[in-house]
Amino acid sequence: MTETLKEIQRDYEGDESRPLEGYARVLGVYGGAVSVLLAAAKLTGRRAPEKISPMDLMLMGLFTHRLSRTLAKDTVTSPIRAPFTRYVGVSGPSELKEEVRGSGLRHALGELVSCPFCLAQWVATGYAAGMVFAPRFTRVAGATMAAVAISDWLQLAYSRLMKASDG
Repeated sequence: MTETLKEIQRDYEGDESRPLEGYARVLGVYGGAVSVLLAAAKLTGRRAPEKISPMDLMLMGLFTHRLSRTLAKDTVTSPIRAPFTRYVGVSGPSELKEEVRGSGLRHALGELVSCPFCLAQWVATGYAAGMVFAPRFTRVAGATMAAVAISDWLQLAYSRLMKASDG
């Protein structure tokens, strides 16, 4: 069985080195976390909302967008990524460009923590769990991050308008 998995990995990778075992571990942690959340909900009698309102969906989307970018790109959160990445430079307003380093699980975690698209699944799952276990607090957190996301977009629009008026 082990030899078959190694052959599958070699065939998949081709000339590239991909941390498939690390990805599998990360997926295992995600699946385990979701399983624990589902079990905790069942044990405590918590239930998912009957339906998700458009406002809740909007808050969840904005929260997921903003927190994922904050974790993956913000200068202040770089200590979280530092064990897995190397600073390369600035990639945009208040965002860093970093290179994933290491191999195996370290590399897989580096890809996860430095990619807002990759983190979005984890963040959205956390938000969904919050809607089951602490909906009021979760909505406040959602509104807070939504306000930050909207503020970011307004700051970028303002900056573009100022550049356009100068030139």
